[in-house]
Amino acid sequence: MPISIATWNINSVRLRQNLVVRLLHEERPDVLCLQELKSPLEFVPASAFADAGYRHIVARGQKSYNGVAILSRHPLYDLGSREFLDRSEARHVAARMENGIVIHNFYVPAGGDIPDREQNSKFGDKLDFLSGMRDWFGEDPPKRTILAGDLNIAPREDDVWSHKQLLDVVSHTPVEVELLADVLEAGNWTDITRHDISEGKLYTWWSYRARDWSASDRGRRLDHIWASPDLVGQEHSSKVLREVRGWERPSDHAPVFATFED
Repeated sequence: MPISIATWNINSVRLRQNLVVRLLHEERPDVLCLQELKSPLEFVPASAFADAGYRHIVARGQKSYNGVAILSRHPLYDLGSREFLDRSEARHVAARMENGIVIHNFYVPAGGDIPDREQNSKFGDKLDFLSGMRDWFGEDPPKRTILAGDLNIAPREDDVWSHKQLLDVVSHTPVEVELLADVLEAGNWTDITRHDISEGKLYTWWSYRARDWSASDRGRRLDHIWASPDLVGQEHSSKVLREVRGWERPSDHAPVFATFED
């Protein structure tokens, strides 16, 4: 049976609860990974998601910041979460489905505005977080695993509206792109989205600052779905629901989908 996975940085799950429910009803993914919940777990609207058919949830919450959740139409087994910084932040959670497929949901730090760890500790945190991911997957290469989330890096030249103008902008700097490639290589991952949509500009995030985000189209592909080698050989397809960015009171991210013929 095919398995569909979606990832979406929702930018406040309580503020955009209705958008999540709408997506669940209209698209019916088997699994939806959410990032930036900005809510402790007790206030995540799990009952609304259950009413939509997603009764299973594995999540880590945090007041006002971060937060990750895996919603599923099928039972999940909580595999815990990892810390990659020297403080507790809800940026990762993992779960196993009944068919044995493991889902990792990540929210990598954005990194602030200055791409220099000496001047900007947030950028240093981002690099350290990615280094932690690299080391972890290098020690324990994933099997029957899907990684999804907001990785806050647009790695390819055609993942940003202007490669030349964004080379010194956090999310597309060479040091970030190289480190993300190291994470990919350490786990022998495949970037499924770009495997399936290999050519052309592709974005998943557009700034709120643009008066007309769609017309200016200055986007970046910050949201990713990766797969371990044993899943790559199966048939799969991907899509970005760009139109969701245009819903009323939207997140600044659009959902990314991947379907695997398991």
